[in-house]
Amino acid sequence: MRASATATHAALGGPLGWLLTLPAGHVAGVMVAARAHLGGTPLTHATPGPFRPATFADDVARHRAALADAGVTRSATSLVPTQLRRVLADPRAREAAATFDVVLVGGAATPPALADEARAAGVRVVTTYGMTETSGGCVYDGVPLPGVRVRITGDGLVALAGPQLALGYLTPDGFEAFDGELVTADRGILVSTAGGTRLRVLGRADDVVVTGGVNVDPAQVEAALTGVAGVEQACVVGLPEPEWGAVVAAALVLGPAPARDTDAVVATAQESVRATLGGAWVPRRVVVVDALPLRGPGKVDRRAVRDLLTGR
Repeated sequence: MRASATATHAALGGPLGWLLTLPAGHVAGVMVAARAHLGGTPLTHATPGPFRPATFADDVARHRAALADAGVTRSATSLVPTQLRRVLADPRAREAAATFDVVLVGGAATPPALADEARAAGVRVVTTYGMTETSGGCVYDGVPLPGVRVRITGDGLVALAGPQLALGYLTPDGFEAFDGELVTADRGILVSTAGGTRLRVLGRADDVVVTGGVNVDPAQVEAALTGVAGVEQACVVGLPEPEWGAVVAAALVLGPAPARDTDAVVATAQESVRATLGGAWVPRRVVVVDALPLRGPGKVDRRAVRDLLTGR
């Protein structure tokens, strides 16, 4: 944890004051507190209760007062994509978010369109990738933090190493060491850009849907769905189907619209998938929900989504 916090400070130009909006019992929240503690900077706790944009704006005001009292000029917070989406939809919260020097966004994949919208609004977002085993985010905007080593295995999986990595798992049968490297269940590629090599995470290897012999990547389908106006969030899963082995299915969260034609939005989203990825990738079963079920900060519970789609 110390190595992770130190690397974050190095990547972000030094210690910052932090507003804690995430659960303190989750690694993402723990690391916000650790960065403030190790950096000797103010830590402001968000108001307890469900995340609401109006409350967030009030918390930012309290945080800025604490920074002024401590003589600290730079600050940051950490959000999950759902929180960021709600912040951007509220003018006062959006303005408050733009006062941070850095807004880390992680816990789940951040749709590129959401990150672009935030930056266009003046919110300085940095997308993160990591997990409990790596003391939270260890790759920022595709770039490994100082000391972090990333490679892609022969099976296309992301492997992580460095001082931020846990030693292993303590199980009922004893201690299982990582042996200096953790091979994740995430698929990824290393992409050469003008700014250097960056990691692009493609999705979970165990989430791939095999339908009629075609390997369907849920992350790509979700990106196509959320690229359609009116679709805010999407979760794509596979459901058992006797003829094809599995059928592609999706749960969608639609944006607010007074006279929205739900069927038309769903049809447009399905056609977008067909046009960009092909017919085999189109979700054959779609449900519209108010919110996607979660199993942690920002992490969609795919098992619960399957239950929704099968009516369990």
